[in-house]
Amino acid sequence: MMKLIDLGFDPWFEAHVDDIRHEDQGIARVSAVDRNSYIIRNELREIPAELAGKFYFHVESSFELPCVGDWVTVQYHNDNTSAIIHGVFPRRTFLRRKRAGVEVDYQMIAANIDIAFIVQSCHFDFNLPRMNRYLVMAADGHVEPIVILAKTDLISHDELQQKLAAIRHAGITTRVIALSNITGSGFDEFQEVLMSGRTYCLLGSSGVGKTTLINHLIGRDALDTKAVSGTGEGTHTTARRQLIVLDKGMFIDTPGMRELGLLGASDGVDKGFEDIIELSMACRYADCSHTQESGCSVLTAITNGELSQERYSSYMKLKKESEYHEMSYVDKRKKDRAFGRFIKTAKKNMKR
Repeated sequence: MMKLIDLGFDPWFEAHVDDIRHEDQGIARVSAVDRNSYIIRNELREIPAELAGKFYFHVESSFELPCVGDWVTVQYHNDNTSAIIHGVFPRRTFLRRKRAGVEVDYQMIAANIDIAFIVQSCHFDFNLPRMNRYLVMAADGHVEPIVILAKTDLISHDELQQKLAAIRHAGITTRVIALSNITGSGFDEFQEVLMSGRTYCLLGSSGVGKTTLINHLIGRDALDTKAVSGTGEGTHTTARRQLIVLDKGMFIDTPGMRELGLLGASDGVDKGFEDIIELSMACRYADCSHTQESGCSVLTAITNGELSQERYSSYMKLKKESEYHEMSYVDKRKKDRAFGRFIKTAKKNMKR
């Protein structure tokens, strides 16, 4: 029988058990989310689950709702064929973004991830600004990133070397693994990273080969994929985030994300651009905006060719976007709390 530690429940989570779980509750991991319904996995199998009414009533933000990868406390019903979720364990790591569209709120991607594999195709999908966004997302949630350059069979060796050089020239020092699901090149290097009991997440656009990579690990087409297009790129298949348990760890496959907005990720931006942060330590002013101040070491580094204009522009854009959305989010939360107090007061007055 599988044990909870095989699903990633290590001593870090064990230390929180007494604060979260009641005596009549079990522990399970969220393996899929579909609107307000959940699939949880315990030592035996996957089971459908719903949120307890009390838990849902006290949730103030969607950020607090269970997401794929979360550890939860549950009560089982109907001969252990269904469950009610009563609490969520603290998250050691997480992946989140600004919710798509105009709404200023968080959307959780996954929780308790050990490594995020950022997958980009070597063909039409290769995009350094988007790669930076994924790296900031990982840094914001304290997740170790590794870049996967997939579909190396679609380009020449020289073109691959040019892309690898472009990544380093952009100041990205993250480990990069180049591989092909067709030829198998680089697959052994990818497998060497994997360990049982650890959780991995695949991030990237639609059709870059994330699901095919999992099928390659399984050794058969266990997950649906679609034929590649005339350009050699795949087409979107994965419809929801789901936790897949394999011999070499657990994988969370994710649908391709068209929008990757940042919200409250200023620390993640700083961690993703540590070279610029290090340069800023020598700025004349502690509150230097790195835009026009005299004595700005960041601007000086651009003039001297030590820092590329592209990397500087990417840093400033992501920093400004994250801070702008964060201010909007704080304002939204204030209004939500004020409205909540209004409703509670109205209910009390109605009882009098």
